[in-house]
Amino acid sequence: MNWKDIANRVAYLSVILILVFVVIFSGLRILESTVYYNGGTSGPVTSKTIVRDGVSYFPRQDITVVMVLGIDRFGVVQHSNSYNNRGAADMVSLLIFDETNEKCNILCLNRDTMLEMPVLGIGGKQAGTVYQQLALSHTYGSGLSDSCENTRKTVSDFLYGIEIDYYVAMNMDAIGLLNDAVGGVTVNVVDDFSEIDPTITKGEITLKGDQAIHFVRTRRGVADQTNISRMERQEQYMDGFLDAVRTKQAQSTDFIVSAYDDVKDYVVTDCSATVLSSMMSRYVDYDVQDVVSPEGENVLGNTYFEFHVDEKKLDKLILELFYAPKN
Repeated sequence: MNWKDIANRVAYLSVILILVFVVIFSGLRILESTVYYNGGTSGPVTSKTIVRDGVSYFPRQDITVVMVLGIDRFGVVQHSNSYNNRGAADMVSLLIFDETNEKCNILCLNRDTMLEMPVLGIGGKQAGTVYQQLALSHTYGSGLSDSCENTRKTVSDFLYGIEIDYYVAMNMDAIGLLNDAVGGVTVNVVDDFSEIDPTITKGEITLKGDQAIHFVRTRRGVADQTNISRMERQEQYMDGFLDAVRTKQAQSTDFIVSAYDDVKDYVVTDCSATVLSSMMSRYVDYDVQDVVSPEGENVLGNTYFEFHVDEKKLDKLILELFYAPKN
């Protein structure tokens, strides 16, 4: 392997590590999403320019948006041999790189958010839409790039048609592999995991392998079983994961190349090594802002939990993150 290949791998995994932090974080708190329209009009916003209280806003051209998905599937990524699959996007988030202010905003979307999404039919072509949980948008398609594209369109439409530049999707195995690559992640367990994994005991524990997956993935049979509780655990895990990465980096950088080889078969992305290297070089020193998620209401529907977003607050958040007022 030459130095160029190593550099590309290091850059690739470094970005993936950043994205994993967000994947783990994805869905933290709650989401406010439905649209607020001035003057009481109805229907989706389709204009590139949005007017609020007499002020015109236009889409920002100085941001790069990366969508990060954590897919609730195990094993290497592979074609489902149909245009449906069982890999729900349990974690959905956007990294928003602000090149003017040199910062990275993180928008996390609750996987239970109820919204309209495309349905893929025979031949993988859109065959209408359906109102379902955001997580299910990834189940339309083969589980590869077409499923990611379907989720990209769903999220973009939900956020007033904002442009999502790239996506990175990872199967659950990547969490356990990266967890062990950094030597394990220490957390303080406050919930009872005895029915799920008796090795995860209350108190401080360093998670290994499947323990990490259970800690960030499980909600049934743990605490109040809601996605909100799970998100709180995911936030704690991300903090511990970052600490472990810093410690590992101080000891040696060799783990990055080996970790890349461990996770590459569990990742689907439209980013080339060249693009990822460029992103890493441009954004590595950006200030990472606090994670934001719109507010809303979590309710138990007929068969599963539903998250209904707050329209007015989402409207404000979209303008803050993706739009700028016209001078």
